[in-house]
Amino acid sequence: MTKLALTFPGDMGTITESDVDAGLAGFQFAGKDLAFVINTIVPLIFAIAGVTLFIMLIAGGLTIFTSAGNPEAMKKGQGRIVSALIGLVIIFAAYWIVQLVEYSLGLKLLGVPAPPTLPCPPGQACPI
Repeated sequence: MTKLALTFPGDMGTITESDVDAGLAGFQFAGKDLAFVINTIVPLIFAIAGVTLFIMLIAGGLTIFTSAGNPEAMKKGQGRIVSALIGLVIIFAAYWIVQLVEYSLGLKLLGVPAPPTLPCPPGQACPI
């Protein structure tokens, strides 16, 4: 079997297949439930959405800045900015809706325990 290795110039070292396998060991979802997988991926999605929003805002601003008064180019830049903001609102709204459903129905969809829906009896501590 042929092994794959990546050697960096200078004294930076070499990355082999066994190094990559060891690094990816934490990303295996075998035996995990759907809530665990979603809870692992959701922060990644928000990070990607944030970076994409930033890039789209910069691109839209540069398009408006370089439009030189051209109304078509200005509309294109404004469209990029509005589309980026709408996309971000949709992503966060979807997360908020899931949180609202979890709270109102007492479900555990994303793996975070939902707060109790019934008030605690007087004199007893509520489970958290």
